Amino acid sequence: MAGDGFTTCLWFDGQAEEAARFYTSVFENSSVGRVTPYPEGAMQPAGSVMTVEFTLDGQKFVGLNGGPQFTFTEATSFMIPCETQEEIDYYWDRLTGDGGEPGPCGWLKDRFGVSWQVVPARLDDMVSDPDPEKAARVTKAFMAMGKFDLAALERAHAGE
Repeated sequence: MAGDGFTTCLWFDGQAEEAARFYTSVFENSSVGRVTPYPEGAMQPAGSVMTVEFTLDGQKFVGLNGGPQFTFTEATSFMIPCETQEEIDYYWDRLTGDGGEPGPCGWLKDRFGVSWQVVPARLDDMVSDPDPEKAARVTKAFMAMGKFDLAALERAHAGE
């Protein structure tokens, strides 16, 4: 098999370059690559952006301006594991800003309709704790949250 990993393609309705530039401003180690225009006779106006390649913290993406036929849903989301509350706050605030929408349990939609999960990196360990009471307390706590409160989750895990 050829290649070096895979590339995630995100379908936009005219906002692919704007989205790529926004995402690369949010995530470290990110960049915008090749921007390809539509040629004459294509499904969109010639010269308008057809695709934009971008990398977010090492993950390759291509944004495709395909039109209004398809939209994003919560069935697909990108998880951002965060070590600190400051990281959680940063990603949550940046991605919900300018028209994004907060959701339950760490989920949110950005202004382009892409779903993200901003989660504590330790969450999986806490909810899969061998002590079922600890796991249940953490699960109950996070089910009541929008943006995660790491200190509250740690208190629930500790039984405080």
